[in-house]
Amino acid sequence: MNKQTRYEALSAFLKSKRANINPQSVGLPMGSRRRTPGLRREEVAQIAGVSTTWYTWLEQGRDIKVSSSVLESIATALQLNNDERKYLFDLAIEVNPNVSKQVVQQIKIPPSLEKILSELKHCPTYITDRHFQIVGWNRAAAHVFLDFEQIPWEQRNLIRLVFTRKELRSLAVNWEHFVKGFLAIFRAYYGQYVGDEWYNQFLEEMTNLHPEFQSLWQESQVSIAPEVQIEFRHAKAGKMLFNLTSLQVQGDMDLRCSVYTPVEESSTELKLKRLMKKSED
Repeated sequence: MNKQTRYEALSAFLKSKRANINPQSVGLPMGSRRRTPGLRREEVAQIAGVSTTWYTWLEQGRDIKVSSSVLESIATALQLNNDERKYLFDLAIEVNPNVSKQVVQQIKIPPSLEKILSELKHCPTYITDRHFQIVGWNRAAAHVFLDFEQIPWEQRNLIRLVFTRKELRSLAVNWEHFVKGFLAIFRAYYGQYVGDEWYNQFLEEMTNLHPEFQSLWQESQVSIAPEVQIEFRHAKAGKMLFNLTSLQVQGDMDLRCSVYTPVEESSTELKLKRLMKKSED
């Protein structure tokens, strides 16, 4: 993203996090004259030990000098977790401005990852790149989610699919929770690759095509590797419970492996085995 877009993203993130803080959690009274939720700018500045004017300029997305120590103070004042802190630093301090737009092209994953996919027989697993393009999956994933082989590779973007495919919209019992997990990881990539204009083009496209995308994106959640339990209502198998583990794959291709492990005390694995066996008959 260009400098102005990066500052706008920083501004939106700071405002969102400031609005989410309960004043009482930092020892301030709620008060009856608060017109907006969360903390005021001057309160964040006071907690961080910076001037109100300087913090206001930062939140307004002005081109000002920032230091790591001051950003740490801002992160602490806004109660950011580790992933959110990294996102703040990525946007406020352009570490690698020369990252160019990655050409969207079909990636062939290495044999080692192919082996991992095949061995996870009853754990739906897919592999995505930094744009959330699906570049690999196993049979279990094809049965639980979609047969990605039937989708042209240029359309296999996971973010786009969860908004456009009715099968995925109806799969998760809490669709918004399902989507927020993806967007939290996507935002981490967005901050990391500040020089890749693809992200802004994609965000503009999704905002124009799907009104609900913008409201979910504005929540500004950031998570590099969330671990969550997800409940599905599969059209053929019924209720299924999975623990999602998202893993960063080592190597220079920046791939991510998402593994859905059946919850042990549930009947999910048995249902998945039956579903897969039925397709073979």
